[in-house]
Amino acid sequence: MKQRKVTINLAWANVFALIFFAFVALISSATWYVLWGTPSFGDFEGSLLKDVNPLGAAVLVLVMLVAGIVAHELIHGITWACFAKHGFRSIRFGVIWAMLTPYCHCKEPLTMQHYRIGGLMPLIILGILPLLLAYPLRSVSLLLWGIIFITSAAGDILIIWKLRKELASLLVQDHPKEAGCIIFEPDVEDDAI
Repeated sequence: MKQRKVTINLAWANVFALIFFAFVALISSATWYVLWGTPSFGDFEGSLLKDVNPLGAAVLVLVMLVAGIVAHELIHGITWACFAKHGFRSIRFGVIWAMLTPYCHCKEPLTMQHYRIGGLMPLIILGILPLLLAYPLRSVSLLLWGIIFITSAAGDILIIWKLRKELASLLVQDHPKEAGCIIFEPDVEDDAI
């Protein structure tokens, strides 16, 4: 079986995340403006931040962001564990400190389809769904949360984009040291047998 490495450069991923943030924030804010006009303090009614002093609000936002980052990696892990033969025993979490990048790693191969699902699940659950709910609920907090956590999936989006033309049935495993994966391709002789 042949192995092929597909990785992304973390420095580029961080630059892409900033560009992607500007794009997502612009589109999301423009949509909000068309629907509701300019946000006001009244749009924070019912928000956790409504009656909190500025320092408390900053601490609360920081705690929520850290919780969101942890949830992002847990969602990867839980989703991949559902498809992994050894379940959650195949999942490992950590941080690449040089790039301040948390990660979730599945130690066993998954099908490309399952790898993609696990790769995109935090984007959907933490980013897209809150953003879509922000508009009918008129929640600036959900709007901001959605923008932040769509952007936090920038690295996931980049790797899934690189895998977009791969067959869903191929086996793929998280790369143990780099941001990306290893694709296992059957040898031509293997196909003939």
